[in-house]
Amino acid sequence: MVDNISYKRVSSYQLMWILVMFDLPTETKRQRKDASDFRKYLLKDGFTMFQFSIYVRNCASRENTKVHIDRIKNCIPEEGKVCIITITERQFQEIMTFEGKCKSKKIPDAIQLELF
Repeated sequence: MVDNISYKRVSSYQLMWILVMFDLPTETKRQRKDASDFRKYLLKDGFTMFQFSIYVRNCASRENTKVHIDRIKNCIPEEGKVCIITITERQFQEIMTFEGKCKSKKIPDAIQLELF
């Protein structure tokens, strides 16, 4: 049992998700490498593929989202389009996903522990 430590419950409005959506050209060998490197960078930074050109990452706070967005801005390829959206955990839970006409299982709530 731990004394004198207060635990603060994190609201689903404080937890944030970053969605990175992109449309990158892949006509030349260089463009394919740039697109592949961008995807690999997102995975290395803790993102998960949601769809082929949509990657998502859970963050503990709005401040933490800024850190990851700044990192992404520094590695955007020369060509193509990249969009970054931030939404709350509550909004993310409302996403409806379908596979064909059947609704997919609910996306599990994010559980993330960050140590500083």
